[in-house]
Amino acid sequence: MYITQSLKRSAQVKSNGLATKDGERSFTWKQSLDRISKLAGALKTLGFKTGERAAILSLNSDRYFEALYAAPWAGGIFVPINTRLAPPEIEFWLNDSESSILFVDKNFSEVALELISSGKIPSVKKCIYMSDGDIPEQMEGYEEIINSSEPIEDSLRGYDDIAGIFYTGGTTGRSKGVMLSHSNLVSNSFNTLASFRFESTLRWLHAAPMFHIADITGVLTITQLSGEHYFIPGFTPDGVLKSVEGYKITDTILVPTMVNMLVHHPEVTKYDQSSLRQISYGASPMPESVILKAMEVIPKCMFVHAYGLTEAAPLLTVAGPECHVLEGPLAYKFKSTGKPVAGVELKIVDKNSKEVSRGTVGEITARGPNIMMGYWRQEELTINTIRDGWLHTGDGGYMDEEGYVYIVDRVKDMIISGGENIYSAEVENAIYQLDAVVECAVIGIPDEQWGETVHAIVRKQPESKMTEEDVITHSKTLIAGFKCPKSVSFRDEPMPLSGAGKILKTKLREPFWEGHDKQVS
Repeated sequence: MYITQSLKRSAQVKSNGLATKDGERSFTWKQSLDRISKLAGALKTLGFKTGERAAILSLNSDRYFEALYAAPWAGGIFVPINTRLAPPEIEFWLNDSESSILFVDKNFSEVALELISSGKIPSVKKCIYMSDGDIPEQMEGYEEIINSSEPIEDSLRGYDDIAGIFYTGGTTGRSKGVMLSHSNLVSNSFNTLASFRFESTLRWLHAAPMFHIADITGVLTITQLSGEHYFIPGFTPDGVLKSVEGYKITDTILVPTMVNMLVHHPEVTKYDQSSLRQISYGASPMPESVILKAMEVIPKCMFVHAYGLTEAAPLLTVAGPECHVLEGPLAYKFKSTGKPVAGVELKIVDKNSKEVSRGTVGEITARGPNIMMGYWRQEELTINTIRDGWLHTGDGGYMDEEGYVYIVDRVKDMIISGGENIYSAEVENAIYQLDAVVECAVIGIPDEQWGETVHAIVRKQPESKMTEEDVITHSKTLIAGFKCPKSVSFRDEPMPLSGAGKILKTKLREPFWEGHDKQVS
């Protein structure tokens, strides 16, 4: 298995079919293959050696797509860089991976130049400027190196060779570089094809950040089908709606915060969304009120709830369109994350790694050909995470009698108050059912008597008069009293988000835990 195989197949079976569309630029599969093989040739000319790393720090684009394939074509490894990182974090990722090539667009060229000029990223030999216009000093022009290079043969790196290093975390402690092999990523693309109702005529919109494993799954899976890739720099509700209408987009993947912004956009119904066939979502809990709103606003669109994590390349379970119904035997099964996908074994275990009975909450573990090779240069962490062949996800959940998996919370996000386990996702789901709530995050804050108590942070509609007592009283009608927030704070600005669109609870906890002994993770 090797990820460039599907690229060559697409150029063979759909030579003149559209491969990529980014603004005014568009390329067929034949043209795309030619450009990627030339870009790989340029990398070799620039001194890129087999097994070296090529980092990409850029917003979404067709050139990002090409760079992802060119690195392994040239015999190397790609390293997507989170675009929300601060310069010291970018510096760490580049140095930890010892990337020798850095692809960068105009949005991050100044940061890159500062790091290069200061000598802080000594492993980087060459920096490739991915944008149009004047090429900064000390950088190579993207189109210039393609036009001046000859295509080279595929290096045929594959199977257990590392294809990509995906860093996770980093807000506290050391970021973890997840090593995913060609077999991991290709297996995952096959799992995705088997689990999603994709069609070869699909038009995929890259709106979620391409540095994230979820959208890279879209890159690899849609290429397997010889589908069409469309790119916008990043997610905005207007950008997605305009692209759906203008390009007749059929499929995309979004995180719940994006779906929430999309379906509550004041002009969402003014755009033609009739081409939309399927929206996949995942990466964080989806409030029930939000998915119900999405099903109402885009009634002809199918929805798929996907659960996974970077360490699993990433897909583990899927709740398909058959679960997104309000009547019948599968009514409201979208509250689950669905069943394990083909090729993946999954079990729920206790703290001693013993499987628990159905309906009992424990830690979700998984194994299969998609499970990572390990963490880059962190052997001890790898050993602690993959035990007896099973990946320990750190997610708390349970499996029902029919095999549907329900996530209750990240183990680290579980609030323990007075000895009771409280799952923040459950409390958030209750609060989101208030119409005035735009965003919500539930965290544990220090309490002398109970250790920690439940605190809700809410962003409400500007005109809303909702009070702290309103939120607490409403919660008590839906969940047990000990789970309800004991305090509520309101904020006007949006919640802090990771580059993948997840609410950064770490940042929200910091002011509450300052000066306390608890390690916030």
